Amino acid sequence: MSNYLIACGGTGGHLAPGIALAEGLTEAGHKVYLIISRKDVDSRLVRSYPQLEFLRSPGCAFSWNPVGFVKFIWQLFRGFIFAVRVIRKTKPTAIIGFGGFLSVGVSLSGFLLRYPVVLHEANRRTGRAIRLLSGLAQRIYLPEGTRLKSLPPQTVRHSGYPVRQEIRRIPQDEARRRLGIEVSGKLLLVCGGSQGAVALNDWVSDNFEKLAAENISVYCLTGLNKGAQGKLEIKSADGQVARAYFEPFSDRMADVLSAADLVVSRAGAGSIAEFIRCQVPSILVPYPFAADDHQRANGHFLEQQGGAIVLEQDKLPELVNEVTEAIFNDWLLTKFRENLARLDRANPVASIVQDLEVLANKEAAA
Repeated sequence: MSNYLIACGGTGGHLAPGIALAEGLTEAGHKVYLIISRKDVDSRLVRSYPQLEFLRSPGCAFSWNPVGFVKFIWQLFRGFIFAVRVIRKTKPTAIIGFGGFLSVGVSLSGFLLRYPVVLHEANRRTGRAIRLLSGLAQRIYLPEGTRLKSLPPQTVRHSGYPVRQEIRRIPQDEARRRLGIEVSGKLLLVCGGSQGAVALNDWVSDNFEKLAAENISVYCLTGLNKGAQGKLEIKSADGQVARAYFEPFSDRMADVLSAADLVVSRAGAGSIAEFIRCQVPSILVPYPFAADDHQRANGHFLEQQGGAIVLEQDKLPELVNEVTEAIFNDWLLTKFRENLARLDRANPVASIVQDLEVLANKEAAA
């Protein structure tokens, strides 16, 4: 048995794959500690995993704003000291970073204490933290087709996004029953990732009447502190009722995704991986200000694979037409699902666990 320290958290896109890998390592008989942030989104998500051990670290996101930059440096220092203490206590076989501000202090402290550092990049454009730390790593997992300059070939492995075990497609009727929602026509899921998207929330509020006229109900995940919880109903002349459900957060994403006929979403790597696993077609609206424009790259890759439609945010006035044309096109939705099923043939968790064990054995032999 080996000990592994996983630095993840800050956003669902970093935390969810860390949890998925921790599940795989635990099943293989290893001990895992997950370092997460103190943000609300982390606290909400980890409640469903009492079997895993989470350690909350100081830290905050990077900012070029002078005040924000000073705060980042101070929190980075605090996170570094926190990580040194944890590493000395747990003596991990390897330290695994999933990007974001938490990975910086933990990976740097691990490298200085002479522990193997492993990194995972989820997006199709490598993030700032992974680029910064790449020279310290003995292994870096990248999406298929993604490259990172100046790395020796033996360092890089191409791997998909680790998806949590409970994210599996279930029958649509059962998913809707579990969620307690009533749908007479089609159901559109709208979500902006773990942190929500105000532009998409506003789009639902502004256009629900148009969607209801087509008997399309909406389940909108607004994001924590970005929208009120509640339900709207509109009854048509023929007696059909369309409903809009607003929820700030859900830790039952398998049910939510399985209940939907179509998703409108941001193009985060984690969201896309879960759409693929649950075989739910999507219209992706990349966040235009994402670092390194990674969401646009993520979205266009899935579109090229025949699993989604990409619509730029400045084209949101066209979204109602895009939704109505896609959600009632059974042939198109079927083709999307077939392509998504094809993309889900690999098992990233199993391949990463196996590779980490090989790396550990080499370290032990050395």
